[in-house]
Amino acid sequence: MASLNNRRVAILTEEGFEQVELTSPKEALEAAGATVHIISPQSGRIKAWDQTDWGIEVEVDRNLKDVSADEYDALVLPGGVLNPDKLRQNAEAVAFASSFLEEGKPVASICHGPQLLIETGLLEGRRLTSYPSLQTDLKNAGADWVDEEVVVDNGLVTSRRPDDLEAFNRKAIEEIGEGVHS
Repeated sequence: MASLNNRRVAILTEEGFEQVELTSPKEALEAAGATVHIISPQSGRIKAWDQTDWGIEVEVDRNLKDVSADEYDALVLPGGVLNPDKLRQNAEAVAFASSFLEEGKPVASICHGPQLLIETGLLEGRRLTSYPSLQTDLKNAGADWVDEEVVVDNGLVTSRRPDDLEAFNRKAIEEIGEGVHS
């Protein structure tokens, strides 16, 4: 496994993220040596969605308005139905995610997380996957959508659902370890 010592990773999320899609990547990244911050437009604590009901609360490390993509080496976008729908309507969140894509920094997005990436307008010609219900939206955004466990396209890592987390985490760590992709 790649060592992520000295790597800083932002997990951008809102209330209603799918619990395991935040906790599993966060644990894997930290185990690989990364410093991981939960970034949100909210302050204090935000609540997870855990499959069929509300789940745990997690502490927000930094408010979105107080951070810059320049402070981080990579971005992780957990899914959940509520979380990405809120983020895609937030101009600061869209700009934050856009910066990572524009600079070639690794971005890892699972399940419904790619909804935010659609809003960046930067998916034309990119190969990715997502929760199946997003495929039409992603195709309309110019992406080449495929139904695979994990897809890597020049630093952009995507997966479909929580069942894919092991492969998602492994590839996210690998891509973050490689650094900026031109």
